[in-house]
Amino acid sequence: MRALCWNGINDLRVENVPDPEIVNPRDVILKVTMSTTCGSDLHFIDGYIPTMREGDVIGHEFMGEVVEVGHEVKKVKKGDRVVVPSFIVCGNCWYCQHDLYSLCDNTNPKPEVQQATFGQPTAGIYGYTHAFGGYAGGHAQYVRVPHADNDCFLVPDGLKDEQVLFLSDAAPTGYMGAEFCNIHPGDTIAVWGAGGVGLMAMQSAYLLGAERVIAIDRFPERLQLAREKAGAETIDYTQVDSVVEVLREMTGGRGPDACIDAVGMEAHGMGLEYAYDRAKQALHLHTDRGEALRQAILACRKGGTLSILGVYGVMDKFPLGSIMNKGLTVRTAQQHGQKYVPRLLEHVQRGELDPSYLVTHRFPLEDAPRGYEMFKKKEDGCVRSVFIP
Repeated sequence: MRALCWNGINDLRVENVPDPEIVNPRDVILKVTMSTTCGSDLHFIDGYIPTMREGDVIGHEFMGEVVEVGHEVKKVKKGDRVVVPSFIVCGNCWYCQHDLYSLCDNTNPKPEVQQATFGQPTAGIYGYTHAFGGYAGGHAQYVRVPHADNDCFLVPDGLKDEQVLFLSDAAPTGYMGAEFCNIHPGDTIAVWGAGGVGLMAMQSAYLLGAERVIAIDRFPERLQLAREKAGAETIDYTQVDSVVEVLREMTGGRGPDACIDAVGMEAHGMGLEYAYDRAKQALHLHTDRGEALRQAILACRKGGTLSILGVYGVMDKFPLGSIMNKGLTVRTAQQHGQKYVPRLLEHVQRGELDPSYLVTHRFPLEDAPRGYEMFKKKEDGCVRSVFIP
């Protein structure tokens, strides 16, 4: 079959790879109908997250049709159209039983790779380095889905693929980030990053009762989407002297009740601190450019909540003193998709959420490297590229 493979830093190629097979009786094989880029993919494409191997099939946001079923699978049958959360979960361990699905104890076959860095391993994830299990990803014609009864969610009739695709990762990540904020009536939520996850976090904040949402970004097309699709007020951080001061003015001097970082380790910024971050990252002295996260920490009101959705590794000059002295609550995780997908499907069915506008560019799988290049450089207003095998 054809699949998008990583062949080195900034080197993606569509190649012939072996067809996936049923390995465990709880597996299914999916014929992929649509997959999409994700900003976190750029971290290993750019070389900031190690443990990729030449020829690895990438992609962790996808959906498709079940074409082969292991004999112990009970809830999924051949012909079902399903969406699959990016993290692979067993459904039985302590973490799965407590809805902490991305922390599943049983789906990362290489836990020792993460233990030295994180202290404990996470769950496995499709197409996202060998530290996260080394599973083949979904930018392919077919993909193996382990633990299918836990990880395949049936798509209701009448919903288009574009409406459901982002429930694999971007939508549940954004929803989880908004839920972390413990939103009360009248709250103001600030969101750094108006990409797919950030836009979903903005809409989710309103669904959960926020009165105001403020988006911070620099790309006019994304800020326009934040206003028109998510109903957010916007700040172009390249046009102001201080995002923190602007947010303080917009909130009567207090600051946002909660701040969501939907940017992560490759944040863009202005001034000397950003130049410092870029230099240290280029020299591999740390992995993260933390401009967005630092702003969120400083901007959040006293006693507020900081919700971190961006992927991070090792950051210098992290203002922990601000978190402690301001009494901030910090909530963060990789997305617990299996908890949120059923709820999100209901929102989509009721017309309360339609993520399909995130699809700005479509490509056949053969042109996936070009799709990633446009996504990375944000060419032609690209928010997400989707690939159709």
